[in-house]
Amino acid sequence: MHKYKETIMHGVFLLSACISVIAVITICIFLFANGIPAIAEIGVFDFLLGKNWKPLENQFGIFPMIVGSLYVTAGAILIGVPIGLLCAVYMAKFCPQKLYKILKPAIELMAGIPSIVYGFFGLMVIVPMMQNIAGGSGKSMLTASLLLGMMILPTIIGVAESAIRAVPECFYEGSLALGATAERSVFFATLPAAKTGIMAGVILGIGRAIGETMAVVMVCGNQSVMPKGLASGIRTLTANIVLEMGYAADLHRDALIATAVVLFVFILLINTLFSIIKNRSKD
Repeated sequence: MHKYKETIMHGVFLLSACISVIAVITICIFLFANGIPAIAEIGVFDFLLGKNWKPLENQFGIFPMIVGSLYVTAGAILIGVPIGLLCAVYMAKFCPQKLYKILKPAIELMAGIPSIVYGFFGLMVIVPMMQNIAGGSGKSMLTASLLLGMMILPTIIGVAESAIRAVPECFYEGSLALGATAERSVFFATLPAAKTGIMAGVILGIGRAIGETMAVVMVCGNQSVMPKGLASGIRTLTANIVLEMGYAADLHRDALIATAVVLFVFILLINTLFSIIKNRSKD
């Protein structure tokens, strides 16, 4: 009987793995089958490096959206990674147990808040704040970066804290025994040993920042032009797709699917880069 149970569970696990792989392959086939012909028809350089997105004139240049996505993601990293990492260090090494019981559920709750709620918060709180500071509409690249920096915090904190706690305590205690302070021991003994896990958290945060749609749409300004500064409005790749897919047809629709292909390639490159860094750290 035990043997049959193992065989059945083995089949269930194998089926689950196959379904996951088939789902990814199906998505890839759909994207590339519809996107690649559109890129070929528009022209690779006209599509990727073109600065005009005017569907009514058959101009489909997504370079402003690529730049906007990269700028917003970079801003979110600059804001979210240092805060997230320091918060993870505090929670793993310095946080009192009574306070930890409050902070941990609060951070987990942040991870479960829908992106549309974050977008509404950004629209009602961050946008007016930016209007007072920088002028204009308040919907800008900086606003989107601030909001995304907040949204990636739970991911970075959760993964980084787990990685720090997984480091053997002897690293920390050995550094203390050699005369280092508690803070120096954490930053120069524990964190280097946890760098692979911390990098995993950062990569997951970057993936969420690049793929975020609704919250960014509500605060970025949605202007398909090259950004001229932190206070200028932008449009990201995801925002471009969600704003126009509802009424797009023919080449316009295929160009939006091709935009999704570019976004897919970005995510793939990020994951590949993480794999390379992870393998080098093991060596």
